[in-house]
Amino acid sequence: MDLLAPLGPKYVGLPRALGRRIEAVGRRGKFILMPLSGGLELVAHLGMTGVIALNVPSERQAAYLRVRVRLSGEAPNVLYFLDPRRFGRFLVVERGCYETLPTLAALGPEPLEPEFTEAAFGAALARSRMPVKAYLLSQRPVAGVGNIYADEALWRARVHPLTPSLALQPSQVANLHRAVREVLSAALAAQGTTLSDYRTVRGQPGEYAKELDAYGRGGQPCARCGATLERTVVAQRGTTYCPVCQKLPRRRGPRSQSRIHAPANEGRR
Repeated sequence: MDLLAPLGPKYVGLPRALGRRIEAVGRRGKFILMPLSGGLELVAHLGMTGVIALNVPSERQAAYLRVRVRLSGEAPNVLYFLDPRRFGRFLVVERGCYETLPTLAALGPEPLEPEFTEAAFGAALARSRMPVKAYLLSQRPVAGVGNIYADEALWRARVHPLTPSLALQPSQVANLHRAVREVLSAALAAQGTTLSDYRTVRGQPGEYAKELDAYGRGGQPCARCGATLERTVVAQRGTTYCPVCQKLPRRRGPRSQSRIHAPANEGRR
């Protein structure tokens, strides 16, 4: 295990992995979890531009190489962690101990697993006054929804990104719940979204960029109604939405804002 990045909290404990067996490879949200023999765990997060690759980095890519993992066995047996913008993490912790990784510790349910129900999603949204896009990006109501897929899900659900989470109507909760699952399923089938740096572990680009309806399309016509898509900033992230399809609800009084909406169809479950 070779650390080529400067020492720091994002790369803690890597020498502890030497000689350990990787017992499995799993995922929670955007975190890659690799349980190691001896009760440890290798945790990786790709950040905004990180890639774990099997191919030897090119001369240009070598400047972005942060960690090199040498594995036993036949080639290819070396993993390269490349991270141009340095938002990623690659560290070793005691298995399941995520005190130093608060986002991982507080992750919501996996969006494509049975526990991500409309009822649970609605209850989570009803607990927050944050703009719904900011709350999605926090990873607390559901894991793994980043900036691109938040824009896409909100566009599909016809929900304005600045709508307070607890102000969503039951039909909007249902639409957004369905949209999150649809968008992520389609993105997985397309191997993700490559806009610049992202590649699969075998070096291939993701193809979902061809299917984007909102993200990065500010100034272009909405594919649904033809209105010009607009850009704003939510939670310090560039955000694209349709001002016609995704109307911001009028501000209500405190009593109306604090009402908890039951998810649609809850009584029929």
